[in-house]
Amino acid sequence: MAVMATIMNRQHLLTYIYLLVYISLSSGVILYNKWVLSTLYFNFPFPITLTMIHMAFSGGVAFFLIRVLKVVAPIKMTFHIYATCVVPISAFFAASLWFGNTAYLYISVAFIQMLKALMPVATFLVAVTLGTEKLRCDVFWNMVLVSVGVVISSYGEIHFNVLGTVYQVSGIAAEALRLVLTQVLLQNKGLTLNPITSLYYIAPCSFAFLFIPWYILEKPEMEAPHMQFDFWIFFSNALCALALNFSTFLVIGRTGAVTIRVAGVLKDWLLISLSTVLFPESKITGLNVIGYAIALSGVVCYNYLKIRDVRTSLLQIIPDESAKELQMEKKADDDVNTNEDSQWDDTVLDSPHSHFDEEAPLMYSSRISHLGRKPA
Repeated sequence: MAVMATIMNRQHLLTYIYLLVYISLSSGVILYNKWVLSTLYFNFPFPITLTMIHMAFSGGVAFFLIRVLKVVAPIKMTFHIYATCVVPISAFFAASLWFGNTAYLYISVAFIQMLKALMPVATFLVAVTLGTEKLRCDVFWNMVLVSVGVVISSYGEIHFNVLGTVYQVSGIAAEALRLVLTQVLLQNKGLTLNPITSLYYIAPCSFAFLFIPWYILEKPEMEAPHMQFDFWIFFSNALCALALNFSTFLVIGRTGAVTIRVAGVLKDWLLISLSTVLFPESKITGLNVIGYAIALSGVVCYNYLKIRDVRTSLLQIIPDESAKELQMEKKADDDVNTNEDSQWDDTVLDSPHSHFDEEAPLMYSSRISHLGRKPA
């Protein structure tokens, strides 16, 4: 028991370390991007260029891991799947990063985090529009609560900027489209991409989409002689963005989506507080805090409803799978009764009930599979 307790304590400690790394990287990347892009600090006001650097670096690392080190194997990607799935997802991914990074030029990090509370609203509206989600009263009123909170927070913003707000809301809409399209186009076809394969396929395509607006909007200004480019600044910035992508995957795999949602809420409050310290020009009013608290309460309620729906669906799946197993066991039992009793164990081992073990939880299905066993 002492050994088990020690192992559990180590596992919990490792989980907390993962969460700390995730929160640190997530907050750090946002603050780092703001510092690089802001004209008051590093003064590199080229958000498309910064996004392209991230895509090029991430795509290059993913290529090296897959093709050279062979850490993971690439999925079977056909031209049709790439053209109909990867390309549209990459387009919206590129747009979300472009618009989101551009918003740093006009509005504060604190106000950007407050606007990001609209993410569940945008995702819900897109999902309902595309038919992947049903319009429900409980979720709808949560979305209204979030929207009212964001409106109050925006009204209380001292340095409100229309252009920056439009960029951030456009980035949220593009990200919502990307998330729903990922579910519709990839998951419905049975394709799952881990962080490495996602970057391997999506990053180069996103880079290509960003090239045209970069060539038109930023390339002429970057030819100015006063423009500075520090290799180590951009390398470390891209490395942090890549590490954040991997840490998110590790945290979800170790703790689950519920924990990372809670960690995200804590990270947002921490980030709002840190941004006012690191960037003194950012001011938070009481109306900002009240509005964001209202919006956040709606987000928390929305997360609770989604978690409840997932648990309900799992509880519905388990009895269905159990009933199928019992039917298969009964059929095997009927077949065995025509043979000698001494052949019972071999017949059960050959029955196809193991097929259902792969779909149902192991503990539950293992318990059910022994209900039909004939006594010795």
